Amino acid sequence: MIKGLYAITPDMADTDLLLQKVEAALQGGINMLQYRNKTANHKLQTQQARSLLPLCRQYNVPLIINDSVKLCLTLDTDGVHLGADDGNLAEVRVRIGKDKILGASCYNRFDLALQAQQQGANYVAFGACFASSTKPNAPVATLDLFTRAKTELKIPTVAIGGITQQNATQMLQAGANSIAVIQAIFGANDVKSACTEFSMLFGV
Repeated sequence: MIKGLYAITPDMADTDLLLQKVEAALQGGINMLQYRNKTANHKLQTQQARSLLPLCRQYNVPLIINDSVKLCLTLDTDGVHLGADDGNLAEVRVRIGKDKILGASCYNRFDLALQAQQQGANYVAFGACFASSTKPNAPVATLDLFTRAKTELKIPTVAIGGITQQNATQMLQAGANSIAVIQAIFGANDVKSACTEFSMLFGV
């Protein structure tokens, strides 16, 4: 079951600093980690993901790779997360097998969520829920998407985009199973404490 705090890594070239911040997030109680670095080349992405994997294993937290099915399979991580233009989900499901986690970005479109579920996704993400510095031009995902998903989808939903400790409760009350956070975690002065406070919203 996909639930709780879902941390997504920031674009960071310093691998040692990335590992330091991720370990603090793991200590703070994150339930999943997505490795995402849009500015890194393939060599650095491979190096960073390979370094993150044993750390996630140590804390028994799944490591999801953003966009790259190849990197997921090469390193045998726990799954992959794809956007609408990153490949056919049904084909990806066949490639990665039935045991790996497959996530799909559905933005503000419920039709994409229904399609993703049919094609074998384990969860769908709606966003941006609020103004996001990571994706300032992202479409706005409204609360009713999560409410509708509770009755019409059989898979969990993840809220993403501009989520903070102040606004996260809105997503959870609307029905989101998980909240995905980048800046409010990794931009915090105390990453571990920030994660602990988010986790408390789930009763952890």
